[in-house]
Amino acid sequence: MREQLLAAEKVKAIDWRDGMLHLLDQRLLPAEENWLPYDSAEGVAQAIRQMVVRGAPAIGISAAYGVVLGARARIAAGGDWRAALEADFKVLSESRPTAVNLFWALNRMRERLERVRDGETPLQALEAEAVSIHESDREANLTMAQLGMELIRKHQGSPQALLTHCNTGALATGGFGTALGVIRAAHLDGLVERVYADETRPWLQGARLTAWELANEGVPVSLNADAAAAHLMKTAGITWVIVGADRITANGDVANKIGTYQLAVNAMHHGVRFMVVAPSSTIDMSLESGDDIPIEERDGSELLDLGGRRVAAEVHAVNPVFDVTPADLIDAIVTEKGVVERPDAAKMAQLMCRKRLH
Repeated sequence: MREQLLAAEKVKAIDWRDGMLHLLDQRLLPAEENWLPYDSAEGVAQAIRQMVVRGAPAIGISAAYGVVLGARARIAAGGDWRAALEADFKVLSESRPTAVNLFWALNRMRERLERVRDGETPLQALEAEAVSIHESDREANLTMAQLGMELIRKHQGSPQALLTHCNTGALATGGFGTALGVIRAAHLDGLVERVYADETRPWLQGARLTAWELANEGVPVSLNADAAAAHLMKTAGITWVIVGADRITANGDVANKIGTYQLAVNAMHHGVRFMVVAPSSTIDMSLESGDDIPIEERDGSELLDLGGRRVAAEVHAVNPVFDVTPADLIDAIVTEKGVVERPDAAKMAQLMCRKRLH
């Protein structure tokens, strides 16, 4: 399966070359493929805030490269560059509040900086760490794709209908995708009859990104309005809802794109299995439950306007961009360390003690 996934690789969102970070502008897809170059930590933070790059793993990877860019500028400026670099850590950490991968990646970069030995070049050490974060996410994607595919096959070995939400593919990660990586592997194994992709309002990541990725790989995909999901669970023979995650707490609660919680409620009602796919860097054992997760709210104009033009009435708009799915609605959490079925605090603790499977 690994070789098949590698052969099918067509899309990437992040490219580190010539000492600069290049990001595929996901706001313009699928109409236009435009790569934007970044040479500063502030620029990378702005790209994260403005959704040029999105998806929890991709945000963390981009922030790691942002630290490298910040360090290069601070070292060139002279003086106490380590103290000055704290401003770059701060601006990157404040770019998005919910995705824990961001803070995990920044902590890894800070820890690597603290371990720089005499004779080592700090900038080279930081760059190597950022590249390692990027490459390890890609490897984790491959492992999760295999594990998730095997879980689907275990419960039903024939082609089946799957439903996914938001975008969790190569565009959201450093490799092949989390939930979409599992779906891609299942398709290569002959287990997919059709994928139903929620449009995912208001940024339409499902319509613009997920449908685009799947169609480009020849995976049968149908786009549906978010509000149609329960109807499709009832009428279309859907067997699994497969989603990613932006943060998973110690008890197995999952924060993900707004609309995930209602999918889990509807899935339980209709007897549809619910799978969450995320690297272990998404798991935040410092938070006891989903009640402790900070939920980002973005500007109401994302709901009130379309293409820069007001389409709604002159009212207040509520725009939380994540919600929390309780662990008791989740059938399985798939990570590169293994699979946790029917997650709870004890099972999550056991998972985090394991080594990666790749």
